[in-house]
Amino acid sequence: MATSTPTAPKTKKILLLGSGFVAGPCADYLARDPANVLTVACRTHASASAFCAALPAGASATALALDVSDTAALEAAVAAHDLVISLIPYTYHAAVVEAAIKSKTHVVTTSYISPAMRALDDRARAAGIVVLNEAGLDPGIDHLWAVKVIDEVHAKGGKVKQFLLHCGALPAPECSDNPLGYRFSWSPRGGLLALLNPAHYISGGAVKHVPGPELMTSATPLAIGAFAFEMFPNRDSVPFREFYRIPEAETVLRGTLRYVGFTAFMAALVKLGWLAMDVKEWLANGLEWREVMQRACGASASDEATLIVQIKQLCAFPSEYESTRIIDGLRWMGLFSAEKVAVRNGTLLDTLCGRLEVLMKYEPGQRDLVIMQQKYVVEWQDGREETIVTTLEAYGKPNGPSAMALTVGLPCGIATQLVLDGVINTPGILAPYSKEICDPIRAKLESEGLGMTQEIL
Repeated sequence: MATSTPTAPKTKKILLLGSGFVAGPCADYLARDPANVLTVACRTHASASAFCAALPAGASATALALDVSDTAALEAAVAAHDLVISLIPYTYHAAVVEAAIKSKTHVVTTSYISPAMRALDDRARAAGIVVLNEAGLDPGIDHLWAVKVIDEVHAKGGKVKQFLLHCGALPAPECSDNPLGYRFSWSPRGGLLALLNPAHYISGGAVKHVPGPELMTSATPLAIGAFAFEMFPNRDSVPFREFYRIPEAETVLRGTLRYVGFTAFMAALVKLGWLAMDVKEWLANGLEWREVMQRACGASASDEATLIVQIKQLCAFPSEYESTRIIDGLRWMGLFSAEKVAVRNGTLLDTLCGRLEVLMKYEPGQRDLVIMQQKYVVEWQDGREETIVTTLEAYGKPNGPSAMALTVGLPCGIATQLVLDGVINTPGILAPYSKEICDPIRAKLESEGLGMTQEIL
């Protein structure tokens, strides 16, 4: 009697654009399925090859050198795959989706949906492709639990009167031993620029606006367990009243967490001109850091005593303690030193970034911390009020994956597999704002040990 040969699983071809620090856990997850064939595309073949070499044994992965600004090359690469994961800067996502529409290739990103992306919704639908965005940490994991909790409250007849989200990617407490209590696992430029963004949120039923230059001074204290944080609003929280379908909410605020003392230090750097992005004609190699500080803050001389007098006048520190703390921090950064500057791009911001990349990088063996907490103030039909709290606390592994890489990369990998498997199959420009998308991702994430705890206060 003849025996039938088992049919080999259909190969699923995945193009991974970018090999940055969050790409590893994403690719590792996808490598578990032998049907997945991965192409890793970077600007240089060497970077892509090094990434492929670090994947688990048996992973099917090929390196590709690709310039995503080369439209023809991008379109050819996308067309050769069933799905493309775009982990490159969000400004390139629309071009990736344009290429994907032509070849009817699915797309997954971890970025917010930009206006340029949203404008492609009709064309993505017509092409029948899934373009799933916001499949990371924040945005990403935050949506998975928000949709769950809010749906459960509404199903029981309750109203979510307040929604608060606080999230921080930080060094673990034992590694926060510098004047800012912070370390950069990537280029500081993006992190510093985010501190200048205006913010919008809903409080007491009214929309509140925080101008970019005032963002750091708007921070408020916030305790989570034994942690003492400060929180400042993150971008635009206003649309989330609609996205999460909570029109009854009188407060909707998504905030960023830092250890206490960070925002006052950054506010001082803003007042002293160090986050300026305009090219300074006078800023040149050969200048000393103290001379650059003099020009930046308008002091009459570059000696430390004169600089400190001007800094105190500009910053108007609220106490001698704060004055001493921040001035000591500026000294630690070398801004009063006679060392020569290495000018970058002719701007104070980029030149400072070069300094911080050295001073505030993660050292071997250090670990990071991701902490996220959501609070839902709920009003029940009988008039009772409760606060539901969900919390995620994750630490990176010393000399292993960081918590940030895991909490962004793993949800991205899970979402990608679910799209490939046809579980998430609604065409168009999507984000995890519905039960149909959130439930399967959350279930897989919980099975990986990366869920949120929930309690009622």
